[in-house]
Amino acid sequence: METSPPRAAWRDLCVALLLAMVLSAAWALRDWQDLTALRLPDTDDMVRLQQVRDWLGGQAYADLAQHRLGAAPGLEMHWSRLADLVPAALILALTPLLGAHGATLAAVTVSPALHFFAALVLTGAIARRLGAPSATAILLAALAYPAISLFMPGRIDHHALQMVLLLLLVHALLGAGRFTAGLVAALAITASLVIGLETLPLLAVAGAAMVLLWVTDAPGAGSRLFGFGLVLPLALVGAGVVFRTSGWNVLACDGFTGLLWRAAQCAALAPLGLALFAVSAPRSLRARLIATAIAGLFVLVAMLSFAPQCLHPYGEVDPLLARLWLAEVGEAQPLFAAPPANTIAYAGLALVGLLASARFAWKSRSPGWWLLAALQLASLAITLLQLRGAYAGALLAAPALAVMITAARARNALALAGAWIAATGILYPIAAAALFPPKVEPGPNCTAPDALARLAALPPGRLLTPLDLGAYAIAATPHRVIAAPYHRNNQGNRAMYDFFMRQPAQSEAIARAWGVDYVAFCPGDLDHMAKAADQPESLAAQLGRGVIPEWLVPLDKGDAPRIYRIGTRH
Repeated sequence: METSPPRAAWRDLCVALLLAMVLSAAWALRDWQDLTALRLPDTDDMVRLQQVRDWLGGQAYADLAQHRLGAAPGLEMHWSRLADLVPAALILALTPLLGAHGATLAAVTVSPALHFFAALVLTGAIARRLGAPSATAILLAALAYPAISLFMPGRIDHHALQMVLLLLLVHALLGAGRFTAGLVAALAITASLVIGLETLPLLAVAGAAMVLLWVTDAPGAGSRLFGFGLVLPLALVGAGVVFRTSGWNVLACDGFTGLLWRAAQCAALAPLGLALFAVSAPRSLRARLIATAIAGLFVLVAMLSFAPQCLHPYGEVDPLLARLWLAEVGEAQPLFAAPPANTIAYAGLALVGLLASARFAWKSRSPGWWLLAALQLASLAITLLQLRGAYAGALLAAPALAVMITAARARNALALAGAWIAATGILYPIAAAALFPPKVEPGPNCTAPDALARLAALPPGRLLTPLDLGAYAIAATPHRVIAAPYHRNNQGNRAMYDFFMRQPAQSEAIARAWGVDYVAFCPGDLDHMAKAADQPESLAAQLGRGVIPEWLVPLDKGDAPRIYRIGTRH
């Protein structure tokens, strides 16, 4: 255990600050060429940047539609303003000092660093509450691949903030059972739901853990559950007012919509009812179990009645898009369907961390360790279905791995070296690449700054490209984009696939129906579409062979991407 909590907390704060500053600076220097051109690491980061720009440029606070994507008047995004607040505030504050470009560059660099710092501080605080070596846990969290990829400079999308909120929730649950702990847990869960649904299974496990502690009459569990049950519905009401968007009435449960809000309120009634039941009079274990079962049944029936779409949040995606696009998204792939290198890189640290936490939970019989192990098990279960579950598993592994290293230090140097190797997350992708080297050389980078500049130099028009290039074009060019990697854009995305997979005459009709001015694609982008079309005369197959229909007019000699103008009708 830490002998001087205030002193340890200050030490950990300094360690976290130093690591966040040094690593963020090193990553920024490595990626400086892209960052200075505001070419961010991921498609979501690029579209998030444009969403912030649109807001600061006069788009209404509640209007989260991307008006340059898909069919007119634009696509209602499934995001929220909560994740926009930090980068937007930084841009507003720094523009008078650095100018618009400099302020934006600073914002996309500093915002992930702030989230990284917060995640490291919370990891240290969690470790202290578990009696684990906190400074070691902070260091391991700073090296915890794949989680650290969420905190790289330019990563301004919401995933890093979700990890911070998850750690805040865990920290609240590991503390003394007080009303304030339940309050913090309720606020963290509400904020996470406002941002997105990626961590929803982990939030459910945390909520179930609070109820289980109350059922088993753990010390302080009733006070914590009362705080949680009382604050959660109120926090959701507040969030429904502050973060209600223009897409509130979209019949989908893929973001903070009215449907999700109703489902969350139904679920929130369960802990509220149990909390009121708990404070009314002392109850037996049998009574608490019966009350919990009734509350759980109520939540299930209410959700089926008022928000059945929440059981299948992505059920409305076009089947062709689900097969050709969603099934191929790297972080959305099931663990064992992914390439072996990805399987090792993503799941290695999470698996070792789960084993370590389970061991310490079994030895100590501590509710805190059991809670951590349960959350890690849930994250690994998510990883089996989608690789993105490994982000949380890697971060939550740090406290147990720090204890493992301390135990190994007491044995011998060989055990210590092995423990450090097993606990250092960045070694897993390195080992995976050595064991399974890439078989295909990477193709040209069609989203490099100079490539995007070629597109941006064209007069504004409607641009049809494969999905990822479309997302980059939204932020890097003035064009209206038909397709981008967002599941709500069924119409535009299906039009893009149909354009490339049909015969040229049909493709021309699609382009003219959508008012397309430009077509752009990268060498290799069309291979999977040509294969899926399974007809040698598809536009994708012909373009792959270098056969260009007369209505596609090359605009320059560049190859990455290839850019064409839709010619006049013959």
